[in-house]
Amino acid sequence: MGNKMRQFGLVIFGAIAGIMLSLNFSAVANKETQEVLRPLPVEELRAFTEVFGRIKSDYVEPVEDRKLITEAINGMLTGLDPHSAYLDADAFKELQIGTQGEFGGLGIEVSMEDGFVKVISPIEDTPAFRAGIKPGDLIIKLDDTAVKGLSLTDAIKRMRGKPNTSITLTVLRKGETKPLVFTLVRAVIKIQSVKSKLIEPGYGYIRITQFQEQTGENLIKAIDKLFKESPIPMKGLVLDLRNDPGGLLNGAVAVSAAFLPANSLVVYTDGRTDDAKMQLKASPEFYLRDSKNDYLKRLPPAIKTVPMITLVNGGSASASEIVAGALQDHKRSVVMGTQTFGKGSVQTILPLGNNTAIKLTTARYYTPNGQSIQAKGITPDILDESAKDETERLREADLDRHLSNGKPEAVKSGKPDSETAKVAPKPATKEGKPENDDEKNKKREPPAEFGSSGDLLLTQAMNYFKGGAAVSKKSPDPAKTVN
Repeated sequence: MGNKMRQFGLVIFGAIAGIMLSLNFSAVANKETQEVLRPLPVEELRAFTEVFGRIKSDYVEPVEDRKLITEAINGMLTGLDPHSAYLDADAFKELQIGTQGEFGGLGIEVSMEDGFVKVISPIEDTPAFRAGIKPGDLIIKLDDTAVKGLSLTDAIKRMRGKPNTSITLTVLRKGETKPLVFTLVRAVIKIQSVKSKLIEPGYGYIRITQFQEQTGENLIKAIDKLFKESPIPMKGLVLDLRNDPGGLLNGAVAVSAAFLPANSLVVYTDGRTDDAKMQLKASPEFYLRDSKNDYLKRLPPAIKTVPMITLVNGGSASASEIVAGALQDHKRSVVMGTQTFGKGSVQTILPLGNNTAIKLTTARYYTPNGQSIQAKGITPDILDESAKDETERLREADLDRHLSNGKPEAVKSGKPDSETAKVAPKPATKEGKPENDDEKNKKREPPAEFGSSGDLLLTQAMNYFKGGAAVSKKSPDPAKTVN
């Protein structure tokens, strides 16, 4: 038996070594600058094959080779950072469907933290959002199944399902002494990427909830509608990116290009390979996909000069941070709100065959002025002090194994660069009057819907446009902001 296991281990060792050697040669061949092939980690590969053999021979139940190898791949990727992952056929298909703006499920952006599912942000107008799921919630059970021990892919599979079927989430929330239980009904998630309205004559509001394939075209329609609806020339435009978890990179470039001069640098990336070093500009080649029709040509010329305020918060991540950073660095828009999420890494989808793929972190994003977004985010020009929940919000730097900022200085989660940002004062309160129970209960109520009449940050933005007292009248200098 021992000889057979040794022979089996040698066969597996040879196969793995052959695969790694092949991949290594392939990677080297694809680089313009040839590198010296590093020797394979023989001792580690030998340990891997020994563990593989022991599981095959001694585990309490038989285990398929396919399962063991798949789990090994999962472990390699999830051990790198929170965003690298192995996508089996189902997960790969769901990823492709999700970027098109329609899929079945609950509507939450999640990550894995210490074996549990952690909510990054609920998506607006979805079952999770309406049920009251909040950023930072820790999902510990899905129906009767404990999350501990599941991979993120498995957990997402369980949350996805046929529309009109229910699932019960058991959630731990900071500040709550007992787990919270939510019963949600799955739905076909049709995300309306762009929403807009005329706040009052001359002032428009555009909200982007997620960056999808059609976001750029939908934005142009929204802008055109606002300009036509306003009975007077536009005096100000609010771009709301709060709780926008990101999405497609070309969508972020398209949105930035709508407001910036042609060929302006929107974002650049830097990584180890030549393919990971890119400069994306406000040019059709960087935002159009399989189309010769440049929809940005239909924009009213005034959109390049109308005063702008961009609203952000701790739920603004990835593509939304790229847009906010580009508009801020080019001094095209004042950024108002709270420190953004800090998801500034590039994930490349690499198909493997059999309809599977890996999602691998290959580079970091940098704003036009060279500031890394990763694990820090975008610091607003004007900070919103009234946002009480933001200090407890989960951010990229709070995630286990998060990629570093790429800078030598230490990065603290959610800490804005207060020396370079102005502060919007808290809304006025009645002095000398103790709070009664009704007032305390009002504080526990969920915040007003973004874009509504009760949206305090939007009110502050309008006051800023009009030179009101809610914020400093002096325009900030975004060029001095360190992101």
